[in-house]
Amino acid sequence: MRFALRRTGQAALVVVATFVLAFLLLQALPGDAIVARYASPELGLTAAQLDELRAVYGTDQPIWVQLWHSAAGFLTGDLGTSLQSGASVETLLAAALPSTLLLASLGFVVAVLLAVGIAVAATNGPGWLRRGFRSLPPLFVSIPVFWLGIVLLQVLSFRLGLVPVINASPAEALILPVLTIAVPIAAPLAQVLIRSIDDTVAEPFIAVARSRGAGPGWVLSREVARNALLPTLTIAGVLFGELVAGAVVTETVFARSGLGRLTQEAVANRDIPVLQAIVVISGVGFVVINLVVDLVSPAIDPRLRRAVHA
Repeated sequence: MRFALRRTGQAALVVVATFVLAFLLLQALPGDAIVARYASPELGLTAAQLDELRAVYGTDQPIWVQLWHSAAGFLTGDLGTSLQSGASVETLLAAALPSTLLLASLGFVVAVLLAVGIAVAATNGPGWLRRGFRSLPPLFVSIPVFWLGIVLLQVLSFRLGLVPVINASPAEALILPVLTIAVPIAAPLAQVLIRSIDDTVAEPFIAVARSRGAGPGWVLSREVARNALLPTLTIAGVLFGELVAGAVVTETVFARSGLGRLTQEAVANRDIPVLQAIVVISGVGFVVINLVVDLVSPAIDPRLRRAVHA
């Protein structure tokens, strides 16, 4: 319990630091969001009217006052108002978040399955097969997400016609974006899993299990898998941030609505309240997932339970 409370307190401090740093960095961006949005010849607003808009949105107040109001709003569920559309930020997030969560969840599941398949093939079978699969993770890591999305779109849709992009069903429209976001995540997962399997197979207890007549499948599923899982689980929590970054590019390439498109539009329009909410929510998700990994790890590895009690 002490370990769980200590890790939860550390996670809370990280969330607070994320909020403060995100606010200060966004406020330090050059330019004026009100001027960028409303100071156009078509609107014909005067300087006095622009000052009134700054007062309405609270951007004319000192930074520490804006920080206090923003923090109070986040604690009460009021994420502010979009400078671009005038809609509440929570409304925009509620519309964009489900699509991104679906894409990220499916992408992560496919990445895990792909990583496990690569790791199993890279540690079993003939030597040429193992060498071939061990070369895949470095190749996947080096592929830019935007380039991968364009290539998949060009080859699988336009060249081969395997995946429709025009009048596609909701399920068909997810295939290419999920693959695009899964491949870069699968690469480091596979690398860590291959290394963990190699290290575990070299342990003496594996030789003992084999000497007792255990077959390769039994050794892999009962002895190797659990011991090789912990480093992979840790890196999987860290890779959550890659899902958010990948979603921004992927949703732009495939013209999908979601958190990525909302981020792109907010950056283009200097919509600081929207950007602040996206950064904080992403940070909270990242911290929560890593907190869960830290709390689950001692349940997987008894050695960590002894270290925690010590």
